[in-house]
Amino acid sequence: MILYCDTSALIKRYVEEDRSDEVDGLWEEAVEVLTSTVAFAETMATFRRKYREAVLSEVECIQTVAEFKNEYPRLILVPISSELNQIIEGLLLKHPLRGFDAIHLASALLMHKGSHLATRFACFDHALNKAAEEEGLNVPFAEQLADSKKPS
Repeated sequence: MILYCDTSALIKRYVEEDRSDEVDGLWEEAVEVLTSTVAFAETMATFRRKYREAVLSEVECIQTVAEFKNEYPRLILVPISSELNQIIEGLLLKHPLRGFDAIHLASALLMHKGSHLATRFACFDHALNKAAEEEGLNVPFAEQLADSKKPS
């Protein structure tokens, strides 16, 4: 199985949050873990934000960044390319996505198209998961996110 992680899933790999254990489980099952090249900037910015908001102490932030940077070279990175941009353009005609979300979804679709392995799209954004499901990806966290949006 190939695991594609958007930034929301990557963060849960390095910062203990609700559902981190589920991301870790998928990560361990995966033959390959992929993300977009834009995830480095997004992830590093999130670590710094978590430090500013006192979710992480200075020491925890330094350790978290070091762990991420140590594991980052083992990720398969999907670069921005003209082929990816064509997929992004098509996605934005069909789905109300933010820019980086469109990059992540297009990256996952591009890699899924070129693989014989099942691809799981790990994400914790309802709108992005909905678009990923509509595009035919396996989205392990979509149902739980949809349930959390329902009024009690």
